[in-house]
Amino acid sequence: MTVQLTFEELATLMKKSAGLTVDPNEMERRPEARFDDFGLDSLGLLGIVGELENRHGLPLPPDADQCKSPHEFLDLVNNALLTGA
Repeated sequence: MTVQLTFEELATLMKKSAGLTVDPNEMERRPEARFDDFGLDSLGLLGIVGELENRHGLPLPPDADQCKSPHEFLDLVNNALLTGA
C-alpha cells in the first residue's frame, strides 16, 4: 500500500499544528503559493514535520521543514514515504 500525503491532509495538519483554516483546493490550485501566503510560519511547518514523523515512524528528510510551498513539501514528503527514507 502506497501512502501519499494529500492537500486535504496537509490542510488538516495545518489546522492541528498551527490553528490555520486553509482550503486544500486553493493550495492545490496555486502551485506558486508559499506557506506564508496561507499564514504558516517555520514553527508551524516544524510541527507538521514532527507529526508526520510520529505518524509514519520514520524521519523525513532534514530539509522538509525548509520547504517554502505546499507543493514542494508534498513532493518531498511523498517521495520520502514512497522510498521509506
